[in-house]
Amino acid sequence: MCFSATANFAGGAVIATVGIATLLRVKHTNEVLFAALPLLFALHQIIEGFVWLGLDGKLSPAVLNGMGAAFMLYAQGLLPILMPLSVWLIEPGQNQRQRILPFMVIGIALALYILWALTAFDTRIFQSENSIVYLNEGTNYTTVAVVYVIATCGPLFLSGYSYLIGLGVANLLGILEVMYFKAEAFTSLWCLYAAIVSVLIYGHFHRRRAAENAYKVGA
Repeated sequence: MCFSATANFAGGAVIATVGIATLLRVKHTNEVLFAALPLLFALHQIIEGFVWLGLDGKLSPAVLNGMGAAFMLYAQGLLPILMPLSVWLIEPGQNQRQRILPFMVIGIALALYILWALTAFDTRIFQSENSIVYLNEGTNYTTVAVVYVIATCGPLFLSGYSYLIGLGVANLLGILEVMYFKAEAFTSLWCLYAAIVSVLIYGHFHRRRAAENAYKVGA
């Protein structure tokens, strides 16, 4: 989370529990990546817990920089690919998959640029008003943020599952709120929000399995 190492570790543990429960609902291989997102977000929050410990002087600068780099790698370098790909994999129809393909292309292009920027420029990590700020000269642009929102939220709005559209709305509202109220800590705060919202993914799989069981009974 964004307020202390303890909050990050505790929140990460709770979300990890939900993440494991979500993975246990998986019945098809194409669902694994999407179902793994809550657990990945949980691990991401735990990583930021170590960033907090580094900022508090309880870990060495080398560990702080390593944990910060890992946090940024997932938040900015991997999510633009993972989100559209995971949605594309679970879509039931060819039409839905074709509509999501452009977002995969956008996400891959953005991720490649961000990965270059994260290696080409140093990332400053510091605390500001009870939040962690990650500043990288190559990614700290409004254009990058807008494309990021398109890549990570767009596929959900085009999903064939109404529940995932609701997840997209929740993510977009969180992004807009963080950008408006605390843009300097966007990476940390939105990842916190996304981690919490990712719990809704369990709801998606619960509904899917219930619908499948009802169909079997009806058949």
